[in-house]
Amino acid sequence: MNWDDFDAFCQVIEHGSFTAAARAMDRPKSSLSAAVARLETALDARLLERTTRRLRPTEAGESLHRQMGPLFARLREVAQDASAQRDSVAGMLRIAAPYEFGAHHLGAVACSLMGRYPALNIEIDVQHAQVDLLSHRYDIVFSMADQDFPSSTIVARRVFSLERGVFASPALVSRIGEPAQPQDLTMFPLLAAASDAEWSFAGAGGEPHPVAVTAPRLRSANAGIRLQAAIAGLGVARITATYCEPAVRAGQLRRLLPRFECAPLRVYALLPARQLRPAKVRAFLDALGEVAARRGLAGAAR
Repeated sequence: MNWDDFDAFCQVIEHGSFTAAARAMDRPKSSLSAAVARLETALDARLLERTTRRLRPTEAGESLHRQMGPLFARLREVAQDASAQRDSVAGMLRIAAPYEFGAHHLGAVACSLMGRYPALNIEIDVQHAQVDLLSHRYDIVFSMADQDFPSSTIVARRVFSLERGVFASPALVSRIGEPAQPQDLTMFPLLAAASDAEWSFAGAGGEPHPVAVTAPRLRSANAGIRLQAAIAGLGVARITATYCEPAVRAGQLRRLLPRFECAPLRVYALLPARQLRPAKVRAFLDALGEVAARRGLAGAAR
């Protein structure tokens, strides 16, 4: 049994004719006539009396509309409310992000949007491990480029490309020396992220200089822990330049290998693969994209 046929019947009754109902539903008049005919066949009851000049429900039709009409009217109201929510920047926006990115790049955007849209609430979970976008019901999960993105259920959109470098404390450099080229890092204790297998560098001519990360002194997904270890003189850390900037200004860290370009940290927004995206999600990504463009950190969409 097709519930659309019930809705078509109710709309014909409420609008008084097939023509008016077809106009309201933006459907051909013939499709409504066929829907009512199918419903009459399925229920084995005549629901409408049709003449050339008027249309009126039978006793069975009046009874059916009395029971079903309010239900379909309520369903249409719910659908309209859902559409309005999708088109307005309101409700709860749930976000998960790695600490290194979330703490330095999302807070200002969230505050700006909440100031602009009083009905918008934002929840930002700072994570140190990978987050399952679908099972945790987040609207956006920010992730790094080295994660696999399931193409069938998730859309990956690159939003930031953050400059990275290798940093060490002046005390460590005084004790061990300063590396002249990336391969010299194999002589240093390294402070690596959980997924680091290799650090990539490029020379002035673009030539690659990979460095294998085989036995780091410290391995942690938490950039804050790696930063603390670097300041303490325990090793060389590869971290985003903006995150290390305060420690560099304070003289706690030095940037190593300035003549070599360290592979940037590419940040992706992971979104459910659905065609209709809520306005609150679009607004947040648009605002984040504006910030990235102003800072020269924007990444190409993927």
